[in-house]
Amino acid sequence: MTARSRSIVSRQTGPHQDLARRVSRALEHPLRRPLAGHTREAFGRARDWLEQRGETPLILDAGCGVGLSTRRLAEQTPAAAVIGVDRSADRLSRDHGRLPDNALLVRADLVDFWRLALAEGWRPARHYLLYPNPYPKAAHLKMRWQGHPVLPVILALGGRLELRSNWRLYVEEFALAVTQVTGVAAEAEPYVPGEACLTPFEQKYHASGQALWRLVVELPHDPGLVPGGALPAAGEEE
Repeated sequence: MTARSRSIVSRQTGPHQDLARRVSRALEHPLRRPLAGHTREAFGRARDWLEQRGETPLILDAGCGVGLSTRRLAEQTPAAAVIGVDRSADRLSRDHGRLPDNALLVRADLVDFWRLALAEGWRPARHYLLYPNPYPKAAHLKMRWQGHPVLPVILALGGRLELRSNWRLYVEEFALAVTQVTGVAAEAEPYVPGEACLTPFEQKYHASGQALWRLVVELPHDPGLVPGGALPAAGEEE
């Protein structure tokens, strides 16, 4: 039986007309939101785990969901340390078997985790954003990563950044934002997964016959992209 999964439906027919302005705003105004205490603690545990692994290439699996992608990336790259981050304790608690020794799952707020990672000087060799919720309503642009104030932090971490989605426009917008922030050319391209899909969403969309899209771009580590630094200034914390 053929799998069925609904395609993205949106009234947008092209990149959001407010995208460039929101990206410019993110480049001009510091993200002053206080850091969540639970994410500080979670990041500390992740930092300690990574330090114990020595000079090992880092792979970040941002928004890893149930952690299958983190497991598969760790199995594919045994010489790397793979950290999967998701905000949902329920998703991360799903039983998918033993986690590889070179993988770690972390429950944390991604926005704060990225900021702490940049402040700590992390330089991921690879950085994945796999099938995020694209927020297809035009009014929700600010909830898409390309319209969010944390965008400069994501890009400042550097490395081989890969975003995948079943909504072409989402990837095209992200590509425009990457070029606006960094000056590095980026574009959406069709993507056909191999026999082993990285995530359950990828498997579901592919089995449903939906077209998949991705962006892959090599970025320099550049903390200078972030206005005012990654973390709140002294006195702005809770």
